[in-house]
Amino acid sequence: MSIVMTGLDRLLADPTRLAALAGQRVGLLVNPTSVTASLEHAIDALQRCGVKIARLFGPEHGVRADAQDMEVVTETVDSISGVAVISLYGATLESLTPSQAHLDGLDVVICDIQDIGARYYTYVYTIGLMMKACGQAGIKVIVLDRPNPITGLHVEGNVVLPEFASFVGMQPLATRHAMTCGELAHFFVRFGGWPCELEVIAMRGWRRAMWFDQTGLPWVMPSPNMPTLETATVYVGQCLLEGTNASEGRGTTRPFELFGAPYVDAVALQQFLVALDLPGVAWRLAAFRPGFQKHAQTTCRGLQMHVTERDQFDSLATGYAVLAGLLKVCPGDFAWREEAYEFVADRLAIDLLLGDEQVRHALEAGEHPVALSRRPSAARTQFDQRRQECLLYEQ
Repeated sequence: MSIVMTGLDRLLADPTRLAALAGQRVGLLVNPTSVTASLEHAIDALQRCGVKIARLFGPEHGVRADAQDMEVVTETVDSISGVAVISLYGATLESLTPSQAHLDGLDVVICDIQDIGARYYTYVYTIGLMMKACGQAGIKVIVLDRPNPITGLHVEGNVVLPEFASFVGMQPLATRHAMTCGELAHFFVRFGGWPCELEVIAMRGWRRAMWFDQTGLPWVMPSPNMPTLETATVYVGQCLLEGTNASEGRGTTRPFELFGAPYVDAVALQQFLVALDLPGVAWRLAAFRPGFQKHAQTTCRGLQMHVTERDQFDSLATGYAVLAGLLKVCPGDFAWREEAYEFVADRLAIDLLLGDEQVRHALEAGEHPVALSRRPSAARTQFDQRRQECLLYEQ
């Protein structure tokens, strides 16, 4: 039996709330994670309860997660339910926001998607942009809350500066924000400039110190390269490798835990990282051959990151350490990604992910990665204060 009752399950168990939806034309923003504790999808569960779903909206990867990362989603009809679908991840920046025509005729939009706790993960911005559009159209938004799988306690990193805002950082959030989707929705209304008529159906039984495997809920892959809770645990730091020419392990069975490139001196990199004595992590020499994306079908030399104590592990500091190690060990081959990234072509992908080009400059200059990850700032202090005002759950 689940310890935690999600917002979806609470909605389905509440006759008063279901009665309020009767006769309304409902838009539903969902993906494969939008399931009950018994793994019934929200589309089926709501229809079974008599809710009229007029339109589906799909985030990056699509309603059924048919697409890989940064792959244009073109679906127009859900292959299982037959309900019309509006893709909110097309070929342009404008495609990320529903148009007023997409919302035409709807009375309410329900959003139910599992986040993983890092500010680069795009689903929370899809929810936020939906809130913004619905606010302009006078349509109510209901966010069904789900756990932050890597706990809601530990905040890590800096805050995105306005000039580096993008779809991997559209709001002034810390890198590891330690908030749930419902809490972020309140943040977007109060501090993010995305106002709307908002109702958050909170979870029952969730506490901030919980990891996902302590909730009793089933793990459903939030995206194609997020297969396990262990992946989510390292993602905060390891996603930064997307901004480089090194593989972050996409195309393997252990994405973000495995990393490297054909040019990496894995032994030297391991020695560099071990010498830092980072808490909660161990390093294993590894070779892997990605099935797709960077260095596809080519043997990469590198490491596998093993988290040995997750409550002590600092994912962002460790990610900075990996970048610092690659800069030091592979100075002639390691490079920052120069191709367009998440609809942005005039700034480096690493700067968008870091949220501030000064962090990149500090890494290049050899600043200690742990000290850099904990550098104080007025923006981070402001975020911490604002975050406290939006929290819904106790420790």
